[in-house]
Amino acid sequence: MDLPEKVSLNSNRKFVERLQEVMRNNGGYCPCRIQRTPENICICQEFRQQMQDPEFEGYCHCQLYYKEK
Repeated sequence: MDLPEKVSLNSNRKFVERLQEVMRNNGGYCPCRIQRTPENICICQEFRQQMQDPEFEGYCHCQLYYKEK
């Protein structure tokens, strides 16, 4: 998957691999969300909205992605 500009994966490769494995096994849903709704498919709606904010800098809820200002 191509990531948007200024968005990167967590630098902890083992953490990333584990989260990606969990998502492969659960249909692509964010591992931190209980409800399986379209809004919670990774990259979740919450983080997509945060990425739109030029003032936001930080990780998504599950800390898989990081967005720089």
